[in-house]
Amino acid sequence: MTLTFHGRRVLITGGTGSLGQVLARRLLSGAEGTPESVTVFSRDEAKQHYMRLDFMQRTSATDEVIFENSRQRLKFVIGDVRDYSSLARAARDADIVFGAAALKQVPSCEYFPWEACQTNIEGAVNLVRAISELDLPIETVVGISTDKACKPVNVMGMTKAIQERVYIDGNLHHPATRFICARYGNVLASRGSVVPLFLDQIAAGGPVTITTADMTRFLLTLEDAVDTIFAAVRSAGAGETYIPRCRSAKMTDLAAFLIGDRPIETVITGIRPGEKIHEILLSEEEATRTVHGADGYFAVRAMLPELAAPVPEPALVGEYSSAGNLMDIDELGDFLRRKVPEATAYQHLG
Repeated sequence: MTLTFHGRRVLITGGTGSLGQVLARRLLSGAEGTPESVTVFSRDEAKQHYMRLDFMQRTSATDEVIFENSRQRLKFVIGDVRDYSSLARAARDADIVFGAAALKQVPSCEYFPWEACQTNIEGAVNLVRAISELDLPIETVVGISTDKACKPVNVMGMTKAIQERVYIDGNLHHPATRFICARYGNVLASRGSVVPLFLDQIAAGGPVTITTADMTRFLLTLEDAVDTIFAAVRSAGAGETYIPRCRSAKMTDLAAFLIGDRPIETVITGIRPGEKIHEILLSEEEATRTVHGADGYFAVRAMLPELAAPVPEPALVGEYSSAGNLMDIDELGDFLRRKVPEATAYQHLG
């Protein structure tokens, strides 16, 4: 068994979010070593309260280890990544930091761009600044990014693209800390994602709304996202970005599978502000410095010459887009049955 997190003090900013909660659960399971502590840092006391109750009350046999560890190791700190002082106080007791705090809803970021800048960019700047100015003995910082950061066309992607650069640049300001990133696509069944939206619309009798018939998205689960993050912690070099190999699907196929044989119509509503038709996980420019990382992931090496390493043979040629590697509806059904059983529980084929 790997012991990546054994005895480590872990801090998760934005830890009450969908990803943060799965991260905490995986850490507390001890599957990759038992951490000394897992601290959830966020600004929403209500979400912290309900997360605490959720973790503390897990008493079934399969959750026994998580239940015991949560009583002893799970901690909660109220604060905001926008506030340097509160973030610095939380980070001073950490060995590993997962930067999961974000404004991530594309339309919200379009209408409140400065708010997105403060959380997604200034939050990263504050963390790097605290580590550098206070010489904090943090081993690793993982910036959690998104495919929307690649060739961005919306505020959310733009701020995440800069956030990636802030973390990578952090290696130059505090070489004792390894700053790395993990970038992945659309997370199925996470808060605010398309599967819960479609299921709610189906439960209400429809219609199911799709912005454009051509839209495609990379698909992975929260567990897949955490696997990518953990692989980066284990193997990424300073300044590298880890990216999973993902299948993708048309949103019309996803809707059709979830609707099944129900007499529910789909309606094309038009692209929302800042939305792409196809997402890109790796651009053609990044492909020239992308190598095969450990465990089958792509590893994008830093463009900064101080951190760059030779790339004798790039891992791929051209961009890695959701328009390619598409699943047909049968493959998509198999994928959802394996990966998101809670979504397919409501689906009936004719």
